Amino acid sequence: MKKKYKIKYLPVAQRDLVEIIEYIKTDSPLSAYKFFDRFDKSVVKLEDFPFMGQIPKDNRLHRLKYRIFVIDSYLIFYVVKDAIVEIRRILHGKRRYSFLL
Repeated sequence: MKKKYKIKYLPVAQRDLVEIIEYIKTDSPLSAYKFFDRFDKSVVKLEDFPFMGQIPKDNRLHRLKYRIFVIDSYLIFYVVKDAIVEIRRILHGKRRYSFLL
């Protein structure tokens, strides 16, 4: 049987997600719910396929073994360590992010 990885959110990534949901909710609570549902269904796939995210082009992030997974317009930055997928940031794709990580 294939090993499942544990998903762990750093506190800053949890805040990112809450802020995204709250922002979407100001325009449409239903859209916020739908986004969260898509987000959750996508992230849970990392339990079985932790390396499905792209390797970043940014040299620094590449050296730090980051991976990037895209959901809608958002980038999920994570690192696989042992049997853990550590989600470190969740940012809008148009945002400059190198200084945030």
